[in-house]
Amino acid sequence: MLVSLIPILAALLLGAMSPGPSFVLVTRTAVTQSRRNGLAAAVGMGVGGTFFGTLALLGLTALLTQVAWLNMALRLAGGVYLLYLAVRMWQGARTPLTMTNGVPDGGRAPSLGRAFAVALATQLSNPKTAIAYASIFAALLPKEPPPHLLLFLPPVIFVIEAGWYTVVALAFSLETPRRAYLGAKAGIDRVTGAVMGALGLRLMADAVRDAALVR
Repeated sequence: MLVSLIPILAALLLGAMSPGPSFVLVTRTAVTQSRRNGLAAAVGMGVGGTFFGTLALLGLTALLTQVAWLNMALRLAGGVYLLYLAVRMWQGARTPLTMTNGVPDGGRAPSLGRAFAVALATQLSNPKTAIAYASIFAALLPKEPPPHLLLFLPPVIFVIEAGWYTVVALAFSLETPRRAYLGAKAGIDRVTGAVMGALGLRLMADAVRDAALVR
């Protein structure tokens, strides 16, 4: 089983490491809030990835490929959510931020639960992730995978997703990247918001384009 798992694990890790809204959000959470919040966001990413991976293993991703309106609706909703985050980032670009012991001055950092929930919503904002998992499994899993392998994969997905974003959160919660961010907050927030907005618009455009092709 281990030999057959190696290419699957490598593909899952590369997928988790690919840049996107999840990376942007975890990075920003770790820099602007706290290390603990960044780690909570990493767990949210892991739960979201596990959800999509489990859907793929159960074959429910067929709904997203066969029911065009559902696919489009979910992706449009995800795009709108990413645009909402982008606007929030852009609006807060000029708000000054000072930190004491890794926590924003003038109040407490957002709760761990909120950091987790925002990360989870961001991870779930792109249902194409489920299709990406389905593609990996279709290409690399045996035609008749044993039940224990199917039970083993969801927790492995969680470990890979949460583990990668834990590394990201730990790296970007260090003092050097935090000082760099505070020194150029307005510009970085605007660039981050623009990137998040572009990803949201692309998700929405892809949804409309794919729906048109199906017709």
